[in-house]
Amino acid sequence: MDTIRKYMPTREEMATNRYLAPIAHRFLSPELWRFTRRSVPRGVALGLFAAFVVPVGQIFLAAFMALPSRANVPVAALATFVTNPLTLPFWLVVANRVGALTLQLDSDTTGIAAVSMETEAWGWFVTFFEQAGATVFGFGVLAVASSLIGYFVSGWVWRLIVARKRAKRLKVMEARLDQRLGSH
Repeated sequence: MDTIRKYMPTREEMATNRYLAPIAHRFLSPELWRFTRRSVPRGVALGLFAAFVVPVGQIFLAAFMALPSRANVPVAALATFVTNPLTLPFWLVVANRVGALTLQLDSDTTGIAAVSMETEAWGWFVTFFEQAGATVFGFGVLAVASSLIGYFVSGWVWRLIVARKRAKRLKVMEARLDQRLGSH
């Protein structure tokens, strides 16, 4: 969390941003910037959803969706980086495969319209739209599935981190108590 805080812009830096000026009073509410057990999983879920739903402007969408749901804005913005220009080809292939699998498109069903139009020049056009439709549907499935998985995994990781900190604190307290009782 310290690394995330180090590289994320502060509330004050965002308040001076001219693009955020119209909504700064609402966007810069302190509760949207706290790292809590409820706001972090919400931020992860919204960020992953926005990452797969919108090809451009994902950070802004995630930040605006974080407002009404009281999710952590920096985490929501950071989670959108799952899809970026370097990983886009990978996610296009995955989305196409997920969409085809979900819609149960296989070699027997794809291209039916293209086969009927085989002699015409529009065959490639129909094939392209069949593949594009499966990819778009796959991105929708990835958006929903990744946001659900991200919500539960980040909540579990949050609990794990808190449990470790608590155990460490208890060990320190126990050592101090043993030291006090042993010195008498």
